[in-house]
This record gives sequence, structure tokens and C-alpha cells, in this order.
Amino acid sequence: MTQVGQVTARALMRRLAVEQSESRIPSIMAAVVREGQVAWQGGRGRTAGPPGGEPTPGTQYRLGSITKSMVAVVVMRMRDEGLLDLADPVGKHLPGVRAGEATVAQLLSHTGGLTAEPPTDWWERTPGVEAGELLGRLGPAHVKHRPGRRYHYSNLGYGLLGELVARLRGVPWLEAVREEVLEPLGMGDTTPRPRSPHAVGYAVHPYADVLLAEPEHDHGAMGPAGQLWSTAGDLARWAAFVAGDTGGVLAEGTLAEMREPATVDDGDAWTGGYGLGLQLTRHAGRRLAGHTGSMPGFLATVWADPAAATGVLFLANATSGVGRTLLFDLLDILEEHEPRMPREWVPGAADPDLLALTGLWHWGPAPYTLRLLPDRGLALGPVSGGGRASRFVPQDDGTWLGLDGYYAGETLRVGPDHLDLNTFVFTREPYDPGAPVPGGVGDWHTPTT
Repeated sequence: MTQVGQVTARALMRRLAVEQSESRIPSIMAAVVREGQVAWQGGRGRTAGPPGGEPTPGTQYRLGSITKSMVAVVVMRMRDEGLLDLADPVGKHLPGVRAGEATVAQLLSHTGGLTAEPPTDWWERTPGVEAGELLGRLGPAHVKHRPGRRYHYSNLGYGLLGELVARLRGVPWLEAVREEVLEPLGMGDTTPRPRSPHAVGYAVHPYADVLLAEPEHDHGAMGPAGQLWSTAGDLARWAAFVAGDTGGVLAEGTLAEMREPATVDDGDAWTGGYGLGLQLTRHAGRRLAGHTGSMPGFLATVWADPAAATGVLFLANATSGVGRTLLFDLLDILEEHEPRMPREWVPGAADPDLLALTGLWHWGPAPYTLRLLPDRGLALGPVSGGGRASRFVPQDDGTWLGLDGYYAGETLRVGPDHLDLNTFVFTREPYDPGAPVPGGVGDWHTPTT
């Protein structure tokens, strides 16, 4: 197991201790994950009323909305199997639902326009209703925005997704999550109800150092929005999964799709957004994916940085209080004390025909460079560094498919003296007269006055 040094460990532990003390958190567990392994973990406080016990990596806390991400993985698995399309209206799979115009993708990304909370009593603090009753209560009043118009977080939407999973899989959503996600990832300590040892959920009085025990229930049809309990050990494995260590549960490309921004919630220069079942945030040049979680008596958050194969998480038994910057600070401490070593560069083999393609190309008068990537991939981008740049992967028919950027999903074809990128023609010389398009536009000249 990878471990941080003593100085780093003390700095991380001190930051956690400051959070527990100053924010008055009954107990908190945190961990840092690198390259799929726990690099550091620490706990502070007491998990129950006096005397209580210290938290450990095996102590359960409620995950809250981190549950949503695990439900989303099952939905994406079903998409990959061809059981559904993300563009399907949810009503296709839940006939008669009076909120069925929203698509599966919109429910995953909280852009379906549904009301934030279900048409029940305060669902987080009361026993849940069954799916049939929940669906029967829905009506036009529970659609607050045109589907796709805006980001509007909806716990109700994930209640519908849980029922979608149940109907297409033929088993309860929880069983599908357990069999398809938790067990393959080795997350045996993640359960729908608490098991010993677990922390007691508390509210901390805002003006006195006293506690109030919070309720815990089976939330029925709303369980997919926040039912699960877990441990720091299991959540560390989940952080590694989100960072890219899929364990065969999901195709790497599908996980990357989940991490792509589907919507943002704070304008053009976004720092927070949502993908397909995963929250997104940006900090200090990092693009992080994961999820926050909140249920009565509990808070939890997990963030993963796929580019650095790093994850960070905490679990706490307090209804409120943990600062948003805690996990960012832990990442910053790790980067300051023990920055990740870049991978060693090693030379590789190259197909001579592909090697001959590399170098300078022109889109009209604009110069581009074509680079050869591992596994016969190609990267095309402007010499200036700004503009339309994309990577491409080879296809069985001799073409290349765009992976990202402007040309994501588009086809690149290689001709004898030009590149054809979805009708755009790139030539070795600016406006090569021998190119099919725009070929023969005239000669370069100096205008006369």
C-alpha cells in the first residue's frame, strides 16, 4: 500500500483535526487515494454520545446522494447493453408516468425539469413510500422547468431512475447496484441500513455544544436518492473507480462520458456542474468528479482527479458544518508535500506510413500539426495552440474517429495528399491547388493600389 511520509501525514491530520474542532463535528473520517491505493487516512472525534468510540476505516456513515452515482452506473451499463438509449423519454420505460417527457440523460444530469423533492412528507426524515404510490402522486405540477432548459437538482428524478433500473433488470434497484457495482468493486461494507460499527447521526445545536440524534429510515422508492451507508475503506475504492480504476464494472469510455459536463450551475466560468450521475468541480487547475452527500445526521463527499489518479473523501456524522474546502485543502497539502511524479517517457514503435503523415498541415491558411499517439492514434491541433484540436483513434475501416474537442465523434480520412475531416480538407501547403477543395483558388500575390 502506498503511504505518504510522516510530515505529509501530520499536515493532513492537522487539517482534519482543525475541521473537526472548529466546525464542531462529532466525528469525521477522511482518506486520500493515489493510483488506486489508500495513501493516507485519518479519523477524529467520537462516533456516538459519551464515551463513544473513535472512527475507523470500517465505521459506517451514511453516504446520502453519493448513492445516486452508483445507481447511475447501473443505468449506464444498461445503455451499453442496448436496453435503453439515453435519449429515451423516461415514460418509454415507465409507462403512464406524468413526468415522462424528460429523457434518461436529463434525469441523470438533473436537467429534466422535475421538482427537487418528491410529493411526500419530508422524505429524508420519514419512512418511504413504495414506487407505485410515488409514481401515482406525480402530476404536471411536479414539472417545474422545460426538460433540458436548466440545471435543477432533483431527488425525485433519481427515484424514477431507481424504478427504471428495477423494471429493466427485473430486480429491486438495490439488488442491481449490489450485484453490478458493489460486489465487483469489493465494497462489501456498503449496505442499505446501518450495521455495527456505525456512527450515530447527530445535529449539533447552533448555539451550544449539545447534540440531537437524527432519525434513520428505509426510504422506499426514494432510496436511490440517498439510502446507502458505507465506510472510508469502501469509499476509497469508489474514489479509485471514479478516477479510472473501473475493475471491469464499466467501460473506460463510458466512465469518461459520465465525467463530461452535461450542465453547469454557476455560469460561463464554471466551477461546479454535473455529468451523468457525477457532480463536477474545478479547483487549482484540477477537474474533479464525484459527489457530495447529505442526510439527517450525516455528511459525505468524494472527489476524484482522473488526470492524477488521485481521490479524496470524508464521512462525518453531522447534519451540517463540514466546510467545502476541506477536501480541496487535503489535495493541496498532498500536492505541496509530495507532488506526483510524472510517468517516465519511453520511446515506442511507429508505423512508417503513419509517421509520414506527421508534421505540418494547413486548414486554408491556418497551420496545424499532426502528431502520432500510442496505439496508432493521431492528434491534430493548431500551431498557435488555440482553436480546434482533437485526438483520433483508428477504426477498422481505415478511418479515424474523433475522441474529443470540436471533432469529437467526427471521421478523419487520409487521402494521398490531403486529410478529409468531415468535409474540411487539410493540405501540406496553404490552399494547395491540387486539393479537391478548395483547390485552384488562384495564386498568392501582392495587392496593387
